[in-house]
Amino acid sequence: MDLSASGERQISWAARSMPVLTAIGERFSLERPLDGLRIAACLHVTAETAVLMGALKAGGAQIALAASNPLSTQDDVAEALRGYGIAVHARAGVDRAAYYRHIHQALDLAPDLVLDDGCDLVNILHTERTDLLEGVSGGCEETTTGIIRLRQMAAEDALRFPVVAVNDTRTKRMFDNRYGTGQSTLDGIMRATNTMLAGRTVVVAGFGFCGRGVAERAKGFGARVIVTEIDAVKALDATLQGYEVRPMAQAVLLGDLFVTVTGNRDVIRAEHLAAMKDGAILANAGHFDVEIDVRALDELSTEVHRGVRPNTDEYVMPDGRRLLLLAEGRLVNLTAAEGHPAAVMDMSFSAQALAVAWLAGERAGLAPGVYDVPEEIDHEVARLKLAAAGIGIDVLNPEQEDYLHSWRVGS
Repeated sequence: MDLSASGERQISWAARSMPVLTAIGERFSLERPLDGLRIAACLHVTAETAVLMGALKAGGAQIALAASNPLSTQDDVAEALRGYGIAVHARAGVDRAAYYRHIHQALDLAPDLVLDDGCDLVNILHTERTDLLEGVSGGCEETTTGIIRLRQMAAEDALRFPVVAVNDTRTKRMFDNRYGTGQSTLDGIMRATNTMLAGRTVVVAGFGFCGRGVAERAKGFGARVIVTEIDAVKALDATLQGYEVRPMAQAVLLGDLFVTVTGNRDVIRAEHLAAMKDGAILANAGHFDVEIDVRALDELSTEVHRGVRPNTDEYVMPDGRRLLLLAEGRLVNLTAAEGHPAAVMDMSFSAQALAVAWLAGERAGLAPGVYDVPEEIDHEVARLKLAAAGIGIDVLNPEQEDYLHSWRVGS
């Protein structure tokens, strides 16, 4: 089937809510900051990503795109992108072998720059495609999980080129991670289960920006929210915001819905699964499908009923309890729903596009390592977003500027 017309409609709809990235694409088409550069990207193949790809192509780049999660790929968008002249190696629902094959196919472009969402592409470059490393002069990473991996690579002197931590901008952490993840995660859970959150107990594992967003949205729906954490400062923050904080071993006895948002593996393990209530719902909003121990769930169960609802599998325990796993333990917001709203991705992908342009100009002078996005890019994205919304803010007058930059003025 020709899905390109459907993909075009999806991309056009997303672009309506992405005025900043659209404007950047128009600017790129005039300035051509990426002329002659080859970019290999491993990102979620969605309509919002398509708008980013269009902006980079307008800047002069040749692009090959693979999916960073096989269950988030929108096939109609992938087909439409091919019509834009972008090589897309992705298809919804492929197995693990095909997932990695697609990343290799994107790398066959022999890229100058790479864009990653979870560090899988960068990892393959450094382990299996080392022949291409000499030609790669920089990259960008969009996720917390990927940044953790990259910083560890840099600490071990294993990282061979500079990478910009797009995930760590203020606009990304605050709006994408907090508001985007919070809304889209609960959207995916409700689509998959049609469950009512009011009066239910929701356990949120991890109180970073993503976990904070999930907790806020669940509380707004009337849920009782329990937070589990390993970081004392974050646990204290959750406590002072009015959330109940408990170890997971205690929380499993109380929870109706569990959402993992940590970036680590085995957050919910066999001993936790053995203690959960009948009907407990398990959802993951971390990048990789390792936060819930799905293998342990398989081993503990006596029966598995696949697809009791879309993206919902029921595992029957020996004592008759039923545990519901959403989206196979993968990203529930992109598997069971459509990911973040386009208005949120407008900011994240605008920072990504401007960071790529900055990297294209600065890469020759950067040593291998993980770099923060220049602060002026973050401020520009926020300023453009406010302008697009018709919102004005105050400006310091000269006396106020002097006061802030002088130590000689007393009280």
